[in-house]
Amino acid sequence: MSEPADAQARRDVPPVICYPNDTLPTVDLGRLRAARDAAEHVETVIVPARDAACFTAKAGQFFRITCVDGPQVGDLNLWNAHDLSERFYSGKTRALHGTHLTTGERMWSSFPHLRPMATIVNDTLDWYVQDQFGGSVHDVIGTRCDPYTGNLLSGTQYHYCCHSNLTRALADHLGVDLAQAEPHVHDVLNVFMCTGFTRDTGQYFMKASPVRPNDYLEFFAEIDLVGALSACPGGDCSSQHSSDVAACYPLRIDVYAPPKQALAGWQPPARNGYDQTHGR
Repeated sequence: MSEPADAQARRDVPPVICYPNDTLPTVDLGRLRAARDAAEHVETVIVPARDAACFTAKAGQFFRITCVDGPQVGDLNLWNAHDLSERFYSGKTRALHGTHLTTGERMWSSFPHLRPMATIVNDTLDWYVQDQFGGSVHDVIGTRCDPYTGNLLSGTQYHYCCHSNLTRALADHLGVDLAQAEPHVHDVLNVFMCTGFTRDTGQYFMKASPVRPNDYLEFFAEIDLVGALSACPGGDCSSQHSSDVAACYPLRIDVYAPPKQALAGWQPPARNGYDQTHGR
């Protein structure tokens, strides 16, 4: 169809930010980093290449995801350790902070809770910002590589994609079968992954991650957490995911506990204050 006479005028209407975030609770990075500096190491969990592992972090602790042997991206799920129905909400996190997360930004939980689950306190890749293609690091765009989409597009039965990895890890952690664990697996924070949208077709793209050994992303646990991290079978995602061909490497998770006095007076965030009457 031909364009209307005012087509360009319609395109030129300026955008409006849907969720201005200047009223969000502030993050005291200075205090959190001081607490982290005083913290003692609690636990290390190694996530094998093309697999996943679970970890726990109590409210007020810190956890760090580190690239160890070679460039590798990871898919992160978070749950309330006492109620798995409260889990990371990537869509609302994206609406509040944008398509990619970095220092001072938070992973928010699902309705009806909608509160911070974890806050990023250190990001060694914050220098990347955005490249000429519109790519940036640590996205909340992609859902996770999964066997269902692989089957839809190419008829495969690939079991070591991130969705399946996270399902196995959570099932093992909870001591339940796969069918019970799978519904809890959800859209992820793509740690270290470099992604964006093509400007011509608007398609989600990935490119080689800038991550290198000893780079890390570090979080403050706002509530008691169970986490699961998959070392994606795409490796650095420079060519493909859900692959047995890409070079893949382990990831390391370290948990740290600060002394109580370092966070004196701090409390985990309360559940969202909406009354849930929904107009009735």
